[in-house]
Amino acid sequence: MKTSQEFVLTLSCQDAKGIVHAVSGLLYQAGCNIIDSQQFGDVQSEDSTGLFFMRVHFEAPPHLASVDTLDNLFGHVRQQFSMTARINALSRKPRVLIMVSKHGHCFNDLLFRWRSGWLPIDIPAIVSNHPDYAELAASYGIPFHHLPLPTGSSAEVKREQEKMVEALVDKEGIDLVVLARYMQILSPEFCAFLKGRAINIHHSFLPSFKGAKPYYQAHDRGVKLIGATAHYVTADLDEGPIIEQDVERVDHTLSPEDFTAVGRDVECVVLARAVKWHTEHRVLMNGHKTVVFK
Repeated sequence: MKTSQEFVLTLSCQDAKGIVHAVSGLLYQAGCNIIDSQQFGDVQSEDSTGLFFMRVHFEAPPHLASVDTLDNLFGHVRQQFSMTARINALSRKPRVLIMVSKHGHCFNDLLFRWRSGWLPIDIPAIVSNHPDYAELAASYGIPFHHLPLPTGSSAEVKREQEKMVEALVDKEGIDLVVLARYMQILSPEFCAFLKGRAINIHHSFLPSFKGAKPYYQAHDRGVKLIGATAHYVTADLDEGPIIEQDVERVDHTLSPEDFTAVGRDVECVVLARAVKWHTEHRVLMNGHKTVVFK
């Protein structure tokens, strides 16, 4: 259980000498205790961004234990290095909205991990374009919002439905939207609204096996590895910055149904890791890539 005095500072800026000293020195002078610190400089290749990234988990003295106070304290260092920096209180659980369609394995897995305490988040709402999981949501005591999208809905109808989701995000103070196999293509406007705060999960066969039943297509081709990818949502379909991936081996003895079952298990694990790391403030954007401090 995180105390009200624990915080996480995340920052990125152009790499320069003295950043770690400036940050740690300021925290020391303020009477803070650094519990954990990680850093990474992206200066190792020709296509690097030249950025420096840092995550500091620290405990603040009682008179400084608020985000606003600490943010003001950090103002000079932020300005000195032209940093993008954020301070998060670990006592506040991120508020997560889950969106799901008809495939419920990732959805059910997230709910179980949340209920068991593995995911330290709040889930104030669930959205679906189908009514299938209303009872499951009710069993966890979470409001379920059925926002239907009939087959063949026009772009205008889909956009109106997205605006309902946007209103719910604003009303509930949502920090992260998780697409737990939500099988709809999002509009560029919705993607822009959710920039940096929406995670999607899909199989890792793309672009090879598109469309319906990708695991059946993979079985037909004799695939030996099944994987999953969790990434941030962007207007470029399934091409957002990757947070986590994993694979499992399969072979000729398995049926298409077995392939599907293995794939679903990998999807659940990969999505859960991505959500956990994001809500623990471990993921920082690095251009079209991410830096993940585990």
